Amino acid sequence: MILKKHKPDFISLFRNPPKNVQQHEKVQKASTEGVAIQGQQGTRLLPEQLIKEAFILSDLFDIGELAAVELLLAGEHQQPHFPGLTRGLVAVLLYWDGKRCIANSLKALIQSRRGKTWTLELSPELVSMTTRFTDELMEQGLTYKILTLVSQIDVNNEFEKLQRERGLGSEKHRKEVSDLIKECRQSLAESLFAWACQSPLGKDDTLLLIGHLERVTVEANGSLDSVNLALLMALLYCFDTSFVEQNIEERDDMMQQLPLLTERQYIATIHSRLQDSQPWKLPGLQATVRLAWALALRGVSQLPDVTALAEFTEADEAMAELAIADNVFLFLTESVVVSENFYQEEFYIRRIHNLITDFLALMPMKVKQLRNRADEDARMIHMSMQMGNEPPISLRRDLEHLMLLIGELYKKNPFNLELALEYWCPSEPLQTTTLLGSYLGVAHQRPPQRQVVLSKFVRQMGDLLPPTIYIPYLKMLRGLASGPQCAHYCFSLLKVNGSGHVENIQGAGGSPVSWEHFFHSLMLYHEHLRKDLPSADSVQYRHLPLRGITQKEQDGLIAFLQLTSTIITWSENARLALCEHPQWTPVVVTLGLLQCSIPPVLKAELLRTLAAFGKSPEIAALLWQSLEYTQILQTVRVPSQRHAIGIEVELNEIESRCEEYPLTRAFCQLISTLVESSFPSNLGAGLRPPGFDPYLQFLRDSVFLRFRTRAYRRPAEKWEVAEVVLEVFYKLLRDYEPQLEDFVDQFVELQGEEIMAYKPPGFSLMYHLLNESPMLELALSLLEEGVKQLDTYAPFPGKKHLEKAVQHCLALLNLTLQKENLFMDLLRESQLALIVSPLEQLLQGINPRTKKADNVVNIARYLYHGNTNPELAFESAKILCCISCNTNIQIKLVGDFTHDQSISQKLMAGFVECLDSEDTEEFIRLEEGSELEKKLAGIRHETRIHILNLLITSLERNPPSLALYLLGFELKKPVSTTNLQDPGVLGCPRTCLHAILNILEKGTEGRTGPVAVRESPQLAELCYQVIYQLCACSDTSGPTLRYLRTSQDFLFSQLQHLPFSNKEYEISILNQMSWLMKTASIELRVTSLNRQRSHTQRLLHLLLDDMPVKPYSDGEGGVEDENRSVSGFLHFDTATKVRRKILSILDSIDFSQEIPEPLQLDFFDRVQIEQVIANCEHKNLRGQTVCNVKLLHRVLVAEVNALQGMAAIGQRPLLMEEISTILQYVVARNKLLQCLHAKRHVLESWRQLVEIILTACPQDLIQAEDRQLIIRDILQDVHDKILDDEAAQELMPVVAGAVFTLTAHLSQAVRTEQKQPLASGLGEAHYAFMLEGSIASPAPAENPVVGFASIGDSSLHIILKKLLDFILKTGGGFQRVRTHLYGSLLYYLQIAQRPDEPDTLEAAKKTMWERLTAPEDVFSKLQRENIAIIESYGAALMEVVCRDACDGHEIGRVQQLLFSVIIE
Repeated sequence: MILKKHKPDFISLFRNPPKNVQQHEKVQKASTEGVAIQGQQGTRLLPEQLIKEAFILSDLFDIGELAAVELLLAGEHQQPHFPGLTRGLVAVLLYWDGKRCIANSLKALIQSRRGKTWTLELSPELVSMTTRFTDELMEQGLTYKILTLVSQIDVNNEFEKLQRERGLGSEKHRKEVSDLIKECRQSLAESLFAWACQSPLGKDDTLLLIGHLERVTVEANGSLDSVNLALLMALLYCFDTSFVEQNIEERDDMMQQLPLLTERQYIATIHSRLQDSQPWKLPGLQATVRLAWALALRGVSQLPDVTALAEFTEADEAMAELAIADNVFLFLTESVVVSENFYQEEFYIRRIHNLITDFLALMPMKVKQLRNRADEDARMIHMSMQMGNEPPISLRRDLEHLMLLIGELYKKNPFNLELALEYWCPSEPLQTTTLLGSYLGVAHQRPPQRQVVLSKFVRQMGDLLPPTIYIPYLKMLRGLASGPQCAHYCFSLLKVNGSGHVENIQGAGGSPVSWEHFFHSLMLYHEHLRKDLPSADSVQYRHLPLRGITQKEQDGLIAFLQLTSTIITWSENARLALCEHPQWTPVVVTLGLLQCSIPPVLKAELLRTLAAFGKSPEIAALLWQSLEYTQILQTVRVPSQRHAIGIEVELNEIESRCEEYPLTRAFCQLISTLVESSFPSNLGAGLRPPGFDPYLQFLRDSVFLRFRTRAYRRPAEKWEVAEVVLEVFYKLLRDYEPQLEDFVDQFVELQGEEIMAYKPPGFSLMYHLLNESPMLELALSLLEEGVKQLDTYAPFPGKKHLEKAVQHCLALLNLTLQKENLFMDLLRESQLALIVSPLEQLLQGINPRTKKADNVVNIARYLYHGNTNPELAFESAKILCCISCNTNIQIKLVGDFTHDQSISQKLMAGFVECLDSEDTEEFIRLEEGSELEKKLAGIRHETRIHILNLLITSLERNPPSLALYLLGFELKKPVSTTNLQDPGVLGCPRTCLHAILNILEKGTEGRTGPVAVRESPQLAELCYQVIYQLCACSDTSGPTLRYLRTSQDFLFSQLQHLPFSNKEYEISILNQMSWLMKTASIELRVTSLNRQRSHTQRLLHLLLDDMPVKPYSDGEGGVEDENRSVSGFLHFDTATKVRRKILSILDSIDFSQEIPEPLQLDFFDRVQIEQVIANCEHKNLRGQTVCNVKLLHRVLVAEVNALQGMAAIGQRPLLMEEISTILQYVVARNKLLQCLHAKRHVLESWRQLVEIILTACPQDLIQAEDRQLIIRDILQDVHDKILDDEAAQELMPVVAGAVFTLTAHLSQAVRTEQKQPLASGLGEAHYAFMLEGSIASPAPAENPVVGFASIGDSSLHIILKKLLDFILKTGGGFQRVRTHLYGSLLYYLQIAQRPDEPDTLEAAKKTMWERLTAPEDVFSKLQRENIAIIESYGAALMEVVCRDACDGHEIGRVQQLLFSVIIE
């Protein structure tokens, strides 16, 4: 239906409704006569201004006048979602958003087609439907439309038009409009790409596509833009013949679907078009298409019976030669693979992979020709160098370009495809030994023939390598080694190349591409350069011409070092094998070379290689010692030495002069890796005061504090330096826990004198961040600069690195806030003479650049970028949540946030935007979706949680608070005078309250209830809590409840979906119901006090009715009445009954609770472990006492690490396993505590709701008879649940309180009923009312007396029995609980007391005889039966009662009363 309805939209793709004269006149007169708007009744008068704007829009987008009016009205309606924009600017966004939605829908439909490249796991019917529908679109000329639109729509032209008509607003608006326009083009191009992947285009469409690509040009950086990349890939998939290698049946199916083979003249037409065409604007693009075509022809030539096509298939070599002549491999490297979208689409990577592997496998002679040409060129270069001439200019470098392309293509591996595995044919099968030989999980099963050819290519290219392609070959290997298995194979290749037993033509040295050769060369360089080291006095040596390494050698070394880094990064085995090799000793040689005078670029590469080695903790520990020993950073000053040495000198003298800092960045990277792998406590002991401090000082004072003032040749490098040094600080602070011993000065003996040891680096960082230090000032100024840059919405060099640097800055502040309390407590207790201030106070300080206290505002402004930078918004929300606990700061923040109108508007919009993000908790746990998407969804979800926690903590403070500003309350007048409105009404902005209500509202119209409750339970729980807090606080209660009642009908729409159920998130679900019921209680109380009867009545009906909402039109009204009163509790006649909502809520609370199995420990002592667990307990946000699992883990691991001796080392794995068991037990125990807390909470709320219904609501809203039935039902259910053997004892107190209230009300209800005159019960014969003790009302024969009161004796007896069972169940403990129960018992026994007889003549006239001979009245009967029931409990009950009477709680008086009643 939907597809049919919208088919015209897809056929007339992006076409607007045309202008016309009648519409123009209608709109012209709309200010006086009005105009009919689609979807609205009647006509509507429009203001002049709107009509003017509509004509401007109509001319701007060339759309019909009425459509322009509708667009503007939609803009006006949506305006609250776009603070700061006028309706016209919103209309511009909506116009392009509509186009984008059509383009995306088209793409989604085409992606779901049946085809040869992928399936979306949809039902076959759906796939057939979309395939049929899209085929119809294609017949209407879809390709032509898409290509025309892609050519016509141009961001710059559109912007010029908008600029002329003032249709562009703030930077953010410009960015959003340009993103929408780009996405329209992108989605259209990708629709064509998806089509070509699933079912290649026909001849005419292919020619159209070729025609479009002929006119394409590249971007400024030489790469194809994402739209043209998609179109190129579409064409390449049209020429895809990889099916040739599949088995026969599949191949024949494919051949039927391939226009290449089924359409007459397809091959002839395309061939002549590609062969004879004029040069394209991009020769490289033409070359790429030609190469793909040549390979398609070669593929087709392998099919049976294609002799008819022989003239074309034999031209494939010539076509390939044309492509190679136009530098096809260079173009693919520089324009396709580096395009920013290339690695975001798996099928782009697969197609280029197939293109290269097809070339290597299907055209081996061409490849051989390339190699021969390269050898020949190498000889020519060698000769000309020997003769001292310049090398000839006209040399081809095709093989070199091919190798560089392979290296570039496989370097990144975003989808973990490891396509490069096809180039490695393992000598021994790794995983599979099938008929296919050792085929290694490559996506499309290809026979190993291709794998053999490719691996032969890799091996043979390395044989007798001419020097010109040595570096490209290494770069190719580096690409092919990316991935865990690939790295292993590459490592083996380099190992085997060097070994002597290979048939070596190159003499004894082995191949130049081998570990043997490489490490041997490094040693020789080291030997040679070490001799050249000048004495310490002649410090000018750094500027001497280098005798050691030529530029060529340097490039070769760098290439090999990068290859080594790649291999050891991916493969841990390779890392350890190289490191432990006795002859090669890579770490020693590398560190040796670092001390020699070699260019900074080479030093940087050596340091990066060390960083790759440092990934293994065992190597990292060794590296720390070696670093210290070689003094790469000078940490020990020798008195005789006049000048400093090491990296600090390099940074200040060489790198600063060159304005490039590769060495500094590499050093920071190395430290960053080592800090994470293993951290030495006594670094440098024996030579200097032990500790990490010299490194930290260098990083802080020389690198971080001075990074802004240095000059940079490449602007992006400034932010790269900041990012990498801040990352080290972040890791150091993250792993630091303040300990008591950090606050005591430790002394060590060094060369006979006592000197002070350094503090841990985390201590030093905390100290600097808790003072107005240059470090904190720079961090805050960096945050300010970051938010200014992001506010421009323009790309700039190093943007990614700036964002990372800002993220580390925010994270540092966060860690400081988390650890500062413990740090300051320990500092107070110690004797150290240090002064620190809490970070939240320092953040209130004046910013020296703006002369305002705007640091916190700058941090909060990152929330405004939550869509584009979710990580920054998350860190920012966390900091604000942390700071907001302090009341004084709250008041100051409100002032800072509101004093500048534009900033205030932005901040509000930022908070709202973060709350509005759509990510659910469920998505994070699903299988679909990439890792990155899941991570970002998780971050966005956590940001929302932090913002809600901020609102909750803030609402607990006195006004003015941050929460009141964010939720839209008055700050300048009394809070209670606020008049909350829907967004946009009376200029009210969209606030966090609207966002919260929006979250809870979604799904309330349907049967399943609020979506958030199921999909984001934790989020929904906090939303309900915020609303409850607003309703519970006296200042905000009035405005909030009024708004919820009138504008939203919030409570009714939410309560009708109770009870919620979701076993997985039991705790959250229970808390959600608690907050909602508490809010309902307040609403009932307030509406009752204000006499808003209709509101109260509506909610009471919802909660108490046992009739379905739609009453059955049943003829026998009398029977129905009877059922309600008599057999209500037996639940007959289920057709007309439903469970009362108040009871079904009670049903949903599970009184039983699983208790975790007690610990069974082999190594640890159980009593001590319990003690440790108790020591690790703390109160969480909700005030529950739970165990801090992370702290416990640290304590236990420290305990295991402290063990000495071989036995301990041997048992370490077992000990770690036991620690894991203990932690699992503690997690289960925490969950148990939280679950019980949630159940108590929900029961309390339920009890509160029941009590409010019975006490606060007007009595006449519930009929007396219904009232008793309701109380009886609730009492029986609540007793049944608590008397269950599984019920948790922790819930008894709440239940006992509820029982007490309910019994009191039951007693009152029955006694009120007794006092009613008989007349009130006219016709209702089964009411056996007693006017006087002696006269029983004569019951009509057809309706026998049911018993006492409306609910009957038997119900009362059941209640009494359950009450006594409950008293017995409490046993010896729970005295307070029994106080409630004894009270209930008294109220119950009161029911049977005869009302005081009136002293009237009537009564006096009766004789004693009449009284004695009267039949037993209902009271006496009930009393007798009550006594019988109590006696049946015998000694057990008496024992409990007597014990309580003697030595129980102060219940004595209650007992006396109780006994006197019973005895009486």
